[in-house]
Amino acid sequence: MAESGDTTGKVLYKDDTHTYIWLGGENKYRKGVIQTMQYLIIDNGRGTLLDPGGVHLFPKVVAAVSRFIAIDKIDTIFFSHQDPDVSSGIALWLGITNAKVYISALWTRFLPHFGIVDTTRIIPIDDRGGSAKLASGAEVRFIPSHFMHSPGQFALWDARSKILFTGDIGAAVFGDGEETVFVDDFSKHVHLIEDFHRRYMASNAVVRKWCTQVSRLNPTMIAPQHGAIYRNESVTAFLDWLSALRCGTDLADQIFGF
Repeated sequence: MAESGDTTGKVLYKDDTHTYIWLGGENKYRKGVIQTMQYLIIDNGRGTLLDPGGVHLFPKVVAAVSRFIAIDKIDTIFFSHQDPDVSSGIALWLGITNAKVYISALWTRFLPHFGIVDTTRIIPIDDRGGSAKLASGAEVRFIPSHFMHSPGQFALWDARSKILFTGDIGAAVFGDGEETVFVDDFSKHVHLIEDFHRRYMASNAVVRKWCTQVSRLNPTMIAPQHGAIYRNESVTAFLDWLSALRCGTDLADQIFGF
């Protein structure tokens, strides 16, 4: 299984002024702890941090970011949704950067429970999405991904790299020794994502709508917050699989047992 256990980070895309970086993962999954992955976009020397994670990961993510850019050059932080593994470190990040934070408007009033006193740098994202401007003048887009699984969830589309960051969409739950950075054979990966997506995604109607809009973007990579990064043929294979999946309320009788 190629490139498993990589903790050093990996450049996924690079041109003269724009770099998209996977910041690495833990080299061993700890029982009872959700594995997470963070990403960094550097544009004209300024940084955008994607789902930087919870309090316990803060020192690790700071160290990972510092290998590529000075922390005080982080201008933007994006949260795909509200879960603590995504956003509970927010007060610490606001303390060491001057970054603006983008998150669904549904969740802005909950963030103070993570210890935020000053909410003036929190920018709510409208349900229909929006965008944020990077240092070069290029934009990243917020792609509505509601009910997958959060009622206020967004993916982030970086047109320059053609990488779609999806938060929990595409997440895998690895067993011991199954870790890998990339999905190159979807047929061997699907068993790692089935249970999560069946339970956490709201319904087939929702996932089909999402897959339709994402297919129009034609991403070269789909980068989730957990698991492994889809690239090449695995991107299309994942979208085809997800669009046909019965999940969530489709399985209500089975889940409730009556």
